[in-house]
Amino acid sequence: MLAVDMTGDAVKAKNGSMVAYDGQMAFKKMTGGGEGLRGMVTRRLTGEQMTVMEVKGHGTCYFADRASEINLVTLHGEKLCVEASNLLCTDSALRTGTTFTGLRGGATGNGLFTTTVEGTGQAAIVSDGPAVVLRVTPQYPLSVDPGAYIAHQGHLQQHFQSGVTFRTLMGEGGGEAFQIRFEGDGLVYVQPSERNTIGGDV
Repeated sequence: MLAVDMTGDAVKAKNGSMVAYDGQMAFKKMTGGGEGLRGMVTRRLTGEQMTVMEVKGHGTCYFADRASEINLVTLHGEKLCVEASNLLCTDSALRTGTTFTGLRGGATGNGLFTTTVEGTGQAAIVSDGPAVVLRVTPQYPLSVDPGAYIAHQGHLQQHFQSGVTFRTLMGEGGGEAFQIRFEGDGLVYVQPSERNTIGGDV
């Protein structure tokens, strides 16, 4: 559970994630993930669904999502790319948007787009179990199961690649027929469990 102390400021949070609060709070549903009408249209076209509410007031507000682990990411002008289902809340100063992520979406079944969070402030992302942060450098690229991927930041390029091996063809593999390959310099957040994915069942 995440406790956010507010003194008249606001946060943007996943709709329905507030579990309790003390003090005086006001709640307002935001369209298009907080990006207005254009953001709402973009999200409908891309399939990257995110319903957001603005919470503003004085006191402490508590957020949670299905007893998931909560991980705080501090941004200093950078951009964080995160699956919409894994974004719990952000400081109101952070801008949210949608970006094209290439063929990775074809493996996850979540569309070809992902949510972006950009600016200076903190974002809370959720994971099924404690998230692991993996470093990617030009010398050490990283391949990730799309079902375990949560988010990434930094100067990274993504590639969708087949992970079919002899064991997979014999029916003895773990089902990870496709992976996301990250190259460049940055961080990738993964969870110690897997969502059901189209790619993993092929």
